[in-house]
Amino acid sequence: MKKTHFKKLRNPHYIGSYELMVGDKPIELNVTIESATKEMVQNGDRKEEAMVIYLKGHKPMIVNLTNAKAIAKALNSPYTEDWVGKEITLYVAKIKAFGEIVDALRVKGATKVLPNLEANTPNFEAVKKALQSGSYTIEQVKTKYNVTDEVAKLLTK
Repeated sequence: MKKTHFKKLRNPHYIGSYELMVGDKPIELNVTIESATKEMVQNGDRKEEAMVIYLKGHKPMIVNLTNAKAIAKALNSPYTEDWVGKEITLYVAKIKAFGEIVDALRVKGATKVLPNLEANTPNFEAVKKALQSGSYTIEQVKTKYNVTDEVAKLLTK
């Protein structure tokens, strides 16, 4: 039976940390900012003005000061207009709030997803030659490709 986190029923119009949980394991989510606005949002029993960012293909996110600063740092700009079209990564962090440890939605620079380096492909052969010539190290290759142990062994043969 599929279970529903109670927070999904409280404010279902905005993304929350509970949506980045698969069972009890948190995941990271790369998102693209479409816009940033100030609008009235429901917070418990009251409405209040808050910053909201709209995310391509996802629910919007209410942005607190901690996350606004993190976005500004990750995107190298405090100006919300500069954030449009840029990627950030959402993740879950344990924080102390209201006298207890809770899950919170947090922001960091977009996590770079590396392509897999597959054996017997043109890229594989080029990387192997670069390693053999000494123009690249395996550590440098791993900054550009996801290299499995099996592929690394083939490269260093």
